[in-house]
Amino acid sequence: MRAADRLPNTPTPMHMWQGSGGVRLAGDTWGSPEGPLVVMLHGGGQTRHAWGGTGERLGDAGYFALAYDARGHGDSDWSDDGDYSLDALATDLRCVLAAFGGRRPALIGASLGGATSLLSIGEQQTDASALILVDIVPYTEPAGVERIRAFMGQNPDGFGSLDEVADAIGRYRPSQSRPRSLDGLAKNVRLGDDGRYRWHWDPLFIAASPDLRGRHARLCACARSLVQPTLLVRGGSSDVVSEAGAREFLELCPHAEYANVAQAGHMVAGDRNDMFGTAAVQFLTRHVRAS
Repeated sequence: MRAADRLPNTPTPMHMWQGSGGVRLAGDTWGSPEGPLVVMLHGGGQTRHAWGGTGERLGDAGYFALAYDARGHGDSDWSDDGDYSLDALATDLRCVLAAFGGRRPALIGASLGGATSLLSIGEQQTDASALILVDIVPYTEPAGVERIRAFMGQNPDGFGSLDEVADAIGRYRPSQSRPRSLDGLAKNVRLGDDGRYRWHWDPLFIAASPDLRGRHARLCACARSLVQPTLLVRGGSSDVVSEAGAREFLELCPHAEYANVAQAGHMVAGDRNDMFGTAAVQFLTRHVRAS
């Protein structure tokens, strides 16, 4: 299901779980399995590694944190039929939770992972104890979404070196400093038989045009139905979630708490992991207490 070689510096997954349709999902965990379960879902084009710092922090705080690569990403399998819909992602989430005996988790979802979490809870596919949405609301700014898609769709023939990969990331995130060592980029790419580096996701993941209007209506209905403690975290400089989009969500879900992380863009956890981790732990401590 995946046509790629893992680079030597890519961390080996701690776990492999069975998703829907035979797709295997690679994941990591932190903390004691006896603690309250917190499942973290990354955004499109990211991997479970986006949650590494948050996972460690949650584990230290007494929670059992879990993150996995979505289908078509990282070390997880690609979908044979190219199904990367929210429904398929939500079904994968249920499969992972089933591996833990159907425990009631708190969900933390960024971007696409947040939409998956909101859909799963709002349509009663998953019974969760709390929800943290990271820079995702029902209405996303089309220009910001298109910028992500353009980044993900660039260089379909691959890159000749990790330096070229770093250059591409730098153009997309100009506010972030270039890493001194490029070894960490190994988890962001795969190495093809032709010796070219390509992004770690299945190209079919971005092949379909998103139905933003239909998704908006569906996620609005999900937001109205939320009863769980909910926190919306927005990146202060995000071009995907605007203040207007955040206000709409807060009107749909009046009991939700709201945090705006200054100097963070759409990748909130990656841009300001310290501030995000603090906000997440404080919220969970109030609503899903670890013993």
